[in-house]
Amino acid sequence: MGKGRRYLVTGGAGFIGSNFVRHVLEHEPEATVTNLDALTYAGVKATAEELDALGRHTLVLGDIRDTDLVDRVMMDHEIVVHFAAESHVDRSIDKPSLFLDTNVLGTGTLVDSARKHHVSTFIHVSTDEVYGSIVDGFASEKAALEPSSPYSASKAASDLVARSYAVTFDYPVIVTRCTNNYGPYQFPEKMIPLFVTNILDGIKVPLYGEGNNERDWLYVQDHCSAIHLLVDNGQPGEIYNIGANAQLSNIDVTRRILSSLGRDETWIQPVADRPGHDFRYAVDSAKLRGLGWFPTHTFDEHLEETIQWYRTRQDWWRPLKMPLS
Repeated sequence: MGKGRRYLVTGGAGFIGSNFVRHVLEHEPEATVTNLDALTYAGVKATAEELDALGRHTLVLGDIRDTDLVDRVMMDHEIVVHFAAESHVDRSIDKPSLFLDTNVLGTGTLVDSARKHHVSTFIHVSTDEVYGSIVDGFASEKAALEPSSPYSASKAASDLVARSYAVTFDYPVIVTRCTNNYGPYQFPEKMIPLFVTNILDGIKVPLYGEGNNERDWLYVQDHCSAIHLLVDNGQPGEIYNIGANAQLSNIDVTRRILSSLGRDETWIQPVADRPGHDFRYAVDSAKLRGLGWFPTHTFDEHLEETIQWYRTRQDWWRPLKMPLS
């Protein structure tokens, strides 16, 4: 592995992006990271300040759709890892145009700039939601794209934009599609941190429908290690699924959270299901596992660790949750 590499990470003040920045700084002692983040609601200033305290991290406040800014920031970087996106399905139902604008046009702005500046590696971080609901089995990277929400449609479109640069320009783009992440620094609108923080505040947890929808849960550090591996070992132009094969229904996850916090199922508040709610996500990660990556964090152990993080880091999440209440 090379020394002193210069990373440009977009959305590095968000959940997965900030964990990836920490991972790089820990595993590459001479690497530097430029973090391009607009610090919208899910890009947290306090998280960026914690990264600054680690050293070798520079926050650039800006929008990935700003062509001039992106061109200025892109220069002199060797690796781009692109996390920045609007990412909440419910919000995409309310404001589809914002998701299309940021996720599709923003990705196009970034990959075009990276190509012009001869950045040697571009990793576009996407989601398993682009495959739509999988009735049974597991979606390979060759599965059809059948997104169900404006969010997943915008991510599928951004995947295709990124991939087109590999085909048309022979530019070294890698696309990753990951399952549901959990862990520290996740914005408290997502299921696990929302349910944990609600219970800590004495509020019932809102569960869609009967809670039978199924997701594959991957600890965020396993996601970060997968992306880091692909920086060096990924094949340009390829797509890599990243999954834990840890499928659980939402009601099962809810019960685990309630049990950990000493609550029973009377704390569940059933709510009407959202439109177009995919029943099941599941991906085949054989291609990535063939490179030597495997998840090393079990769900039950690290769900408990995640719950404890939110119990002890109320200084981090309370200011974020106030506008949501």
